[in-house]
Amino acid sequence: MSGKKTPLYQVHEEAGAKIVDFHGWMLPIEYEGIIAEHEHVRKHAGLFDVSHMGEIVVYGERTLEFLNILLTNDIKAIIDDQCLYSPMCYENATIVDDLLAYRHNKEHVKLVVNASNTAKDLDFMTNEKKRLGYDDEQISLREVSENTGLLALQGPEAEEVLAKATDYDLGNIKRFRFAEDVDINDVKAIVSRTGYTGEDGFEIYVQANDSIDAWEAIMEAGAGKVKPIGLGARDTLRLEAGLVLYGNDIDDTTTPIEAGLGWTVKFKKDGFNGKDEMLRQHTEGPARRLVGFELIGRGIPRKGHEIMLEGELIGRVTSGTYSPSLKKSIGLGYVESGSSGKDILFDVIIRDKPLKAKVVDIPFYSR
Repeated sequence: MSGKKTPLYQVHEEAGAKIVDFHGWMLPIEYEGIIAEHEHVRKHAGLFDVSHMGEIVVYGERTLEFLNILLTNDIKAIIDDQCLYSPMCYENATIVDDLLAYRHNKEHVKLVVNASNTAKDLDFMTNEKKRLGYDDEQISLREVSENTGLLALQGPEAEEVLAKATDYDLGNIKRFRFAEDVDINDVKAIVSRTGYTGEDGFEIYVQANDSIDAWEAIMEAGAGKVKPIGLGARDTLRLEAGLVLYGNDIDDTTTPIEAGLGWTVKFKKDGFNGKDEMLRQHTEGPARRLVGFELIGRGIPRKGHEIMLEGELIGRVTSGTYSPSLKKSIGLGYVESGSSGKDILFDVIIRDKPLKAKVVDIPFYSR
């Protein structure tokens, strides 16, 4: 197989994972099966290899000011050792990427970005640095993805499992906080209480060449409780939790307001990319909105499926799956704002057949 490989590729092969090409990365899609893995994370704990994610570090005396122009959320409003989720936007208010920003200090912030966007994001940030007139003392950008291994331990038993692999008091790491000095079986790690599943859990950053040692230490500590989980279950877990996926639910044609991410847009900040257009959409209402829906009939909605109301095309599905937790099919899609209210019924066209669906609250699942 051709394609980039994470430091854990051999571990996945030896575990019998089904490996697929995901945006140029050879990654495990499943081990024992997507539904079984999904349910294991909801009940116990699962370990994911997400080392394909990109990491871009921003240094310099104007770091917070620079990022507050690019991000909709407010990096100045959090403290050191705290992280936040934010879209990063173009001047026209559409989304370059969505990311986690880790504030180490006011002159050092690490951005964790989507794998398929890493090069694009770095180019965008480099161009924005130039456009805004920052010099290298004020802003320095460095991609460190190749040197970084990233594991995600998720599920209600995640803390219990990780506690057996470290002496660090994990109770001190609150949600969206991180610790830089965690020792996992002699592997130095940065550990944050974050995730992409709707469960409690941790994301664990190590040096790339320590990835296997960290993985094996956690698997050993969690014997009987933790299982390796592939990208297939990661997708069904995030969709149940109502978490958007770049390239499906958001992209460079959508805005945070349309996507239901208005909670990340801090209008009290000084000027940031797209602020005027986002404020207009926030005040007047966007022409379309991302909604969650449950399928009433049998079938599975997929990206691109048409959404119809009374014979008129009102939108398209962006993500869809069978929900193992809810035992029904669910999806996200953009529809005209007038048809986005809760309990509205519309048709999703699957294999040329209209199947009834109902607009529901997001998230579909929450603990």
